[in-house]
Amino acid sequence: MVRSYILRYALKLTLPVTFVANHQIPVTENSTYEMIICEKTPDAADNYIVLHAETHDMVITRDIPLAARCVEKNICILNDRGTIYTKENIHQRLSERNFSLQLAQIGLGSNGAISYGKKEFAAFADCFDKAIHQLIKNTGLSK
Repeated sequence: MVRSYILRYALKLTLPVTFVANHQIPVTENSTYEMIICEKTPDAADNYIVLHAETHDMVITRDIPLAARCVEKNICILNDRGTIYTKENIHQRLSERNFSLQLAQIGLGSNGAISYGKKEFAAFADCFDKAIHQLIKNTGLSK
């Protein structure tokens, strides 16, 4: 759902899209995008993203440590639930993530099943729309 939305939106605005992972990401849209497949080593995709992302780019991830690294580089970063990570909120998000991880390691964490539906997608789409238009405005890219 999110990938298709991003590809349709990027096609409409003629913006490039790059997916980065350590495996092929399934994409059903008939659209132009670049797929970077990194080594299957810890943080290889994250390291690639941090090394290659620039201030006019947007990164979408659920990975809080990756988000923190991107925030330090002033990269626009959001998750698929409509949260924009900033210098003002990333440290709290990272602390919450680390605390949840510690609870899970001692058997007190959640089962990890987090629902994703229309409400979460709508929040993402709204956030993505605002963020992409702000990037376009800030960088002087034409629509």
